[in-house]
Amino acid sequence: MGMWCCARAVLTSCKAIQFQRFVFHPSKPQKAPNRRFICILQNHKSIPLADSDEGSFRPIPVNDGDIMMKTISHRLKTSIFNLSIIVLILSISLFRFSKPPQNQTLTPEISPKSQEQEGALARRNYIVRFIEYKKAEHHKEYLEQSTKEKLNGSSSWEWINRNNPASKFPTDFGVVAIDDEAASSIIGEFERLKMVKDVTVDSSYQLRNLLGGDKNEKHEKVGAFSDGRKRPGKIFTSMSFGDGGDNVAAAATSNQTIDWARHLLSQRSQVTSLFGADALWSKGYTGAKVKMAIFDTGIRSDHPHFRNIKERTNWTNEDTLNDNLGHGTFVAGVIAGEDAECLGFAPDTEIYAFRVFTDAQVSYTSWFLDAFNYAIASNMDVLNLSIGGPDYLDLPFVEKVLELTASNIIMVSAIGNDGPLYGTLNNPADQSDVIGVGGIDYNDHIASFSSRGMSTWELPHGYGRVKPDVVAYGREIMGSKISTGCKPLSGTSVASPVVAGVVCLLVSVIPDSDRKQILNPASMKQALVEGAAKLSGPNMFEQGAGRVDLLESYEILKSYKPRASIFPSVLDYTDCPYSWPFCQQPLYADAMPVLFNTTILNGMGVIGYVKSQPVWNPDSEEGNLLSIHFTYSDVIWPWTGYLALHMQIKEEGSQFSGEISGNVIVKVYSPPATGEKSFRYSTCVLRLKLKVIPTPERSVRILWDQFHSIKYPPGYIPRDSLDVRNDILDWHGDHLHTNFHIMFNMLRDAGFYIETLGSPLTCFDARNYGTLLLVDLEDEFFEEEIQKLRDDVVNSGLSLVVFADWYNVDTMVKMRFFDDNTRSWWTPVTGGANIPAMNDLLAPFGIAFGDRILNGDFTLNDELIRYASGTNIAKFPGNGYVHSFSFYDSSESGATHSFLASGIDNSDSAVLGLVEVGGSRIAVYGDSNCLDSSHMVTNCYWLLRKLLDFTGKNIKDPMLFSNSVKLKAPLQLHQDEDQLPSRRTDLNFSMYSGVVGKELTCRSDSRFDVWGTKGYGLQVRGRNRRLPGYKAIDLGRGLNSSSVDISTLKGGPKDNSSGNRFLGLLYRDDPETPVVFPSHWLVPGVIAVLGILVLINFCRIRQKRRRRRKGSGSSASGRYTNL
Repeated sequence: MGMWCCARAVLTSCKAIQFQRFVFHPSKPQKAPNRRFICILQNHKSIPLADSDEGSFRPIPVNDGDIMMKTISHRLKTSIFNLSIIVLILSISLFRFSKPPQNQTLTPEISPKSQEQEGALARRNYIVRFIEYKKAEHHKEYLEQSTKEKLNGSSSWEWINRNNPASKFPTDFGVVAIDDEAASSIIGEFERLKMVKDVTVDSSYQLRNLLGGDKNEKHEKVGAFSDGRKRPGKIFTSMSFGDGGDNVAAAATSNQTIDWARHLLSQRSQVTSLFGADALWSKGYTGAKVKMAIFDTGIRSDHPHFRNIKERTNWTNEDTLNDNLGHGTFVAGVIAGEDAECLGFAPDTEIYAFRVFTDAQVSYTSWFLDAFNYAIASNMDVLNLSIGGPDYLDLPFVEKVLELTASNIIMVSAIGNDGPLYGTLNNPADQSDVIGVGGIDYNDHIASFSSRGMSTWELPHGYGRVKPDVVAYGREIMGSKISTGCKPLSGTSVASPVVAGVVCLLVSVIPDSDRKQILNPASMKQALVEGAAKLSGPNMFEQGAGRVDLLESYEILKSYKPRASIFPSVLDYTDCPYSWPFCQQPLYADAMPVLFNTTILNGMGVIGYVKSQPVWNPDSEEGNLLSIHFTYSDVIWPWTGYLALHMQIKEEGSQFSGEISGNVIVKVYSPPATGEKSFRYSTCVLRLKLKVIPTPERSVRILWDQFHSIKYPPGYIPRDSLDVRNDILDWHGDHLHTNFHIMFNMLRDAGFYIETLGSPLTCFDARNYGTLLLVDLEDEFFEEEIQKLRDDVVNSGLSLVVFADWYNVDTMVKMRFFDDNTRSWWTPVTGGANIPAMNDLLAPFGIAFGDRILNGDFTLNDELIRYASGTNIAKFPGNGYVHSFSFYDSSESGATHSFLASGIDNSDSAVLGLVEVGGSRIAVYGDSNCLDSSHMVTNCYWLLRKLLDFTGKNIKDPMLFSNSVKLKAPLQLHQDEDQLPSRRTDLNFSMYSGVVGKELTCRSDSRFDVWGTKGYGLQVRGRNRRLPGYKAIDLGRGLNSSSVDISTLKGGPKDNSSGNRFLGLLYRDDPETPVVFPSHWLVPGVIAVLGILVLINFCRIRQKRRRRRKGSGSSASGRYTNL
């Protein structure tokens, strides 16, 4: 009470005593009731006088009538005052704790640790790249002088001096530290300068699980992610390789362990003898005068296994040149070791050890840039980099690799240890100018740990390139220990130095005087891929050209003349499984184009051009039924480019069945080499042998939506299964031929034909397809797409199968983490799927998903299915069939919303729904993890097949369509539509989206007749998707009675007669777009105003009574004054 007394006294600015009056016996001291405080306000400071439980008060004699009147008066005033305080507190609490429903942001309460991390944001390092090479001092002075006036000599940034061996050479970049508060303005000023190319954060690299090996050598295995959080360092996938004793290789991002506990045909063989290196040694080729740069953890100068360590350089912030981890030493041993137990390929190679990783296995982009520049200035011949990661958009790093290979340095890199998953290529090995190496065992089987292709740079509009380039033995390879002795290790980090050693040996074959004229990254890759032995069993995305064959490559190089070529040079549909996935599905008319992306290797020069449009020369008349459109590199640089084939069968071939074969001819030219006067020309040939069948019936044709998938990079796209704690990113491409390749094979085996759409939904003719398959989509939809899909379903008979995933803003808040390398907060761009966008797409059909995150097992058709972080169905039309099961809901907020809206606690959640819409059919399921091979626990391919039988052929399985699951009324989990999952409004989604802020255009992956247009049956409206609060389009109502006006779901005008706007305040509903009626602040505001008015009125009454007391008698006022 004392606290409220003092608060009231402050509001009235009165110096007075406020205390609880009470009746007492004149002869006995009385204790004050109810543990209240009495305080004196003087100069707005409160002083407690006594605790009523312990202290007593001296009685003041008064008459009984006075006591009674004052007691009644005081209690009345106290009640009014307490009421006003309660009203005020209620209004404040409502205003403070009722979050604006349309503005869900990722701004969690900052814990003490988070506050420390925020404090660490005071300053971070940035890489400033310049368009010219100059001394670092010149760049520093240029920045200072150019920004002196506009920044007024600001101390918010400073140049960081880099003291390393590259400092004596000109450089094209600088590192500056910038205060976070001034970062935006300073970076803006820098990027406006003519000599500045760009400004990026200085990322940090982390070798994850780099070391295996000797049981007696213990090293902490460091992962990029642990318990759902990112460790220090730029994201790198697993680079670990276990020793032969453990017989285990762990793929950190595959969420599984591969057991190799079996006997090999050859135990710990000398890898050099398997490749026939002794045959070249006998000819005197041992790697002499070859400068080999090893970017790793360093090496000891006095190591007994090496005879030719030319230079050791340190690029880290640690003061040592030695290898304290053992990885750099092992790699160097595989390349150039001379110990009899663990021989290297080229013992006379000159070793240049670049220590770019600390003992904590951390490195920064700026360290790599300096080291790369030094390698260029030092004229290295070969460079090995046994690391990699998924971030192919680290532009300073990627572009410096391009510059390095353009300087005629042959770069070899490990493809990654993230197998057996597809779409897991690591950068820089996935670059076309780098020799990417995969791993095999001694039985010529692809090692399970070896990453698989295809490359994912080109998605969604294009198609990935074939990688790895080659494979080599990478299991139980013997190499050097840190100080002395040998040990076996496994992994693509072993296979990479195996190929690097082969390359060093091959370089030494060419006379020193001719090397730079003959050898380059393209000619060396030509020798390796053309000489490789193709393995029987693995496909092109597993083995590339095949196992390296040292002697075959030697024969190619002996007579090599500069030329251009295409890799792969053959696409043969009859060569299965090597030509998978192409050989898995024949061509037919009226299909989406089949894309085949090849690499042009130009051994004639660092720069080249395609002379004229490539030409298709069929072997027979039937070959004219094939129509090919070509896209290719405008400039072939450095040393490599691309040639993509977009293949369609013409309409007149709709009944043709047979083979089509022929050659694609491409002419390439390069400028004259040194000492030459004429241009260099070369003709490349790509051999095609294709299978063609009559166009399948519509019911078995499926279209896969690739366009609306978003992956890492560039955004933080979270994983689909929240149970996976060691790989928090969705980076495998979500393509039919990457992490959905098993599903693709199943569909083909079941007789379905599945095609890929990499453009918006307006870019396909719905009359050709039975089902549109929408799985795990993260992007938004153009308004035109929503309209066309509604028309396709209602009027064209197109059916839908939808597999969604989790989406919950509260969970996304918890997934936010601080990356101390980029020194910034990472927040998810969306959930496992973009449920608000998918709900917009399905709104015309009365279907919507919720925001629960459900986990558990259930049985359907005697099949056990794991529901892993899936969502629930919140709305479904009547007369549909809905299957519900009991799950654990890890989304507390979602369960709370559901309970408040429905008034009951329903333990079962709807997850599978099927409904007929006129002549079309729709099936929806809330979890895609059972189709995705990345983190699959149990598959649901059988369920997908039954759903496709329903949507494509109208075959109703009795188990799915039993009367017990038929809805008698529409399912409406929420009374108010605005309680469906809403979009985030605190990020610029256009940075990651192919829709928001973009033009609707059909790209080259769609049918030739709609290239460059907005698609089929659409008027050119010239408007883009806008979020949030974009203007709704009137799609009308669907065929079933439960369909709703889509404007209702888009924040348009509504009938508020039901009062849901006000009830929504209590239910904490979350409309997905801003609404006109400000229900989130108006009600608390009105209550607050009423509370203040009551409080002011009470104070006025008190003042009037106080004036009357002062005028009527002096005894009472004297008593107050004395007190």
